[in-house]
Amino acid sequence: MQGNIVVSEDEKWNAVISCNKYYDGLFYYAVKTTGIFCRPSCKAKTPLKENILFFNSVDDAMKEGFRPCKLCRPDIKEHNFEPNRELI
Repeated sequence: MQGNIVVSEDEKWNAVISCNKYYDGLFYYAVKTTGIFCRPSCKAKTPLKENILFFNSVDDAMKEGFRPCKLCRPDIKEHNFEPNRELI
C-alpha cells in the first residue's frame, strides 16, 4: 500500500502498538535507543512512544543513520515479508 495517504502521528502510534499490517509501506518507525527502524507490523517489543521517530521511506530512515530490523526486514521490498516462511 503506497500513495499520498496522510496518516496522523496518533494513527501511526496506534498502528505501531497494534502491529497493524495495513500501514506497512505507508510509514516506518525508528527507535532512537536501539538505532533500528521497523515496519508498523513488526512483532518486536513495542518501544516507548518518546523513543520513536516516524519516516515516510526506508531511505529516509537509513539517511538518518538507522539500520533495518532483522525481524521485520523493512529493507526488503516484498510487502508480505514472512520471516518464518522458510521454516515451514
